[in-house]
Amino acid sequence: MTARYDAINWNAVSDAVDKATWEKLTEQFWLDTRIPVSNDLDDWRTLDDKHQWLVGHVFGGLTLLDTLQSQDGLAALRKDVKTPHETAVLNNIQFMESVHAKSYSTIFSTLNTPDEITEIFDWSDTEEYLQNKAAWIYDLYRDASVDPLKKKVANVFLETCLFYSGFYTPLYYLGNNKLANVAEIIKLILRDESVHGTYIGYKFQIGFNQLGQNEQQAMQDWLFDFLYKLYDNEEKYTHLLYDDVGWTDEVLTFIRYNANKALMNLGQNALFPDTEADVNPIVMNGISTSTSNHDFFSQVGNGYRLGEVEAMNDADYHVSAPQEPKPDQQ
Repeated sequence: MTARYDAINWNAVSDAVDKATWEKLTEQFWLDTRIPVSNDLDDWRTLDDKHQWLVGHVFGGLTLLDTLQSQDGLAALRKDVKTPHETAVLNNIQFMESVHAKSYSTIFSTLNTPDEITEIFDWSDTEEYLQNKAAWIYDLYRDASVDPLKKKVANVFLETCLFYSGFYTPLYYLGNNKLANVAEIIKLILRDESVHGTYIGYKFQIGFNQLGQNEQQAMQDWLFDFLYKLYDNEEKYTHLLYDDVGWTDEVLTFIRYNANKALMNLGQNALFPDTEADVNPIVMNGISTSTSNHDFFSQVGNGYRLGEVEAMNDADYHVSAPQEPKPDQQ
């Protein structure tokens, strides 16, 4: 007898967070083609070779990581979904990760020559420290024997921490009144990633709270060891990108601050002493997930507007996952 196939029923949602996340993500829908990056060309021409190199290679690295998320990350997480609504949310996230990856090509095609674009992609496909973090996370995604909770951890670390060594650059320029439209794309990506990291972290917490005490301790030990490994590599990657422009120390502070955010998403305690007060205030102002909503949206009619959504704040990271009875203590 053929197995029954059930239709998704959005009027019967077992986890209200699935519905709320779907609604927030659809309200936030955007496309890179609506943002006039060419208006930043005058600013771009004022940057010296070192800063132009930095912008291009930062976005090259981000393209590679978003490609990893869109092609492999969400596909790996879908294998452990509990409801069709969760599948729908992950499908939405996967599509937007593809939008993010394409957005960088929109920036490249506007600011860079064809030869420069080729060099950037050759660099991102071979750079040691960038390839390290991609490979370590990809190995977790593709291995069917890996605990699904570890795949969620890898996803959150990438969404809420490892992207931020790249995000620092456009946010810094935005704070200095340069590359405003490039930064607008990054702010839209940030707004998405804020929801993605919180949602996947919440799903991790549900599974984590079902573990026995010994299993929880083992998971925490692995989680922090993995973060140390990623951060050690990220330090080297940051030196490679930022030493020539003198921003390395500030970027590392920003990365540590966001690593703590990732841990908060996962329901874990902060690891690093860095707080918002330690981050360059120009960059913290830029990291606000509200957007400019420039008049250029009228180019495609007043019906195309960024959704009326609230920016994420620290309180959004304190998600109480449903508690279920734990199995016998090991």
